[in-house]
Order: sequence, then C-alpha cells, then structure tokens
Amino acid sequence: MTQALRKVVTFDEFVANYPDDSGKHYELHDGVIVEMPQPTGDHEAIIVFLVQQFTLEYSRLSLPYGIPKTVIIKPSESESAYSPDVLLLNLPNLVNEPLWKKQSTVSQAASIPLVVEVVSTNWRDDYHKKYADYEEMGIPEYWIVDYAALGGREYIGKPKQPTILVCCLEDGEYQINKFRQGESIQSPTFPDLNLTVEQIFQAGGTI
Repeated sequence: MTQALRKVVTFDEFVANYPDDSGKHYELHDGVIVEMPQPTGDHEAIIVFLVQQFTLEYSRLSLPYGIPKTVIIKPSESESAYSPDVLLLNLPNLVNEPLWKKQSTVSQAASIPLVVEVVSTNWRDDYHKKYADYEEMGIPEYWIVDYAALGGREYIGKPKQPTILVCCLEDGEYQINKFRQGESIQSPTFPDLNLTVEQIFQAGGTI
C-alpha cells in the first residue's frame, strides 16, 4: 500500500527535492508525496518487454517517438507528478513543453501518444486517479497491465483474472477494451502491432 509522507506540497517543491538519496521512488498526488511500492521482478520484466516491442514498432514505422527512462507527467489542473512505467514521447512536440528542458516534465497530450501502468499493490491509483487525470489531459491511449489480477472485480471480472485494459480516447472520454489470455492486443497507436496477452504475461513469468 502507498504511504503518504507529507501534505500540501507544490509541484515545484516536489521536483526540487525528489528523488532524494534514499533510493525510494515517489510521486505527487494532488499535493501529497506518495512513496511508491518496490516493484517485483515480474513487474519490471513486463516493462522491459513492452519497451522493446514499442521501440521495434516505432522504429519500423520511422515514427518520431522515444521512450525515456525518467520523465514526469504533470496534469495541468493539479499539483500532481506521475512517473509512468512506460511513457511514449512524441519528440517533435517537446519544443512546446514549458517544463521539458529544466524539469524533464511533459503536460501536453500531443507529447504523449501512449502511456502504460503495470499494476502493483497501489492498483487504485492506476484504475481511478491516473485514469481520470490521463483522460482529462487527453492522452490518446492508456494501458493498464494487470498481470497479477490485483484490480477490482468491476474491472477484471469475477473471479478475478489477469487482464490488459487498453483505454482509447473518443470524444474526450476513454473507451475501455479488455484483453485476456488467448487474445491479441489492439492498439490505435500501433495498429499493426503483433502482440498477444500471453507474450506480455510470459515476459513476467506469470503464465
């Protein structure tokens, strides 16, 4: 479970002081500094696999994209700062990002074709808070990779089962497409992406 460390922190204060030298990872949620849980090896293996697959695809298509190691997403209407598991950047738009050069921060949907959160014990952040903020920002595509079936039953079924949710922006709202074992992912950003649910979950050693 995430742990709130201190309240009423501005975005500028957060980026000036975090990350610190503790080796821990933090995000800012509406002015609250939140310590993020230490990811498992399965969690990290899935991230590595997805980064590889996306990089191969945007390179094949000669798209001006890149996947950074540490970049912050800042919703414009809140004192929040997120570090998603996978962030696909539209590199040409970075010149329009006012916080990019000094704080490696993006806040415009035009800079973010796709973002991925691999679900951990703080699953409510991915399904509720980040979902709402990414939708409000207008990020076109948001993946929630729930390989360990941690989310609520309303999202991943009863009984719970590992699920990948691909949320696609239509008329300002996310439309959710759910993919489970035996199915191929459908991605508007990468319509020719040949990727199955099994491949993603196998990368994490979960099936």
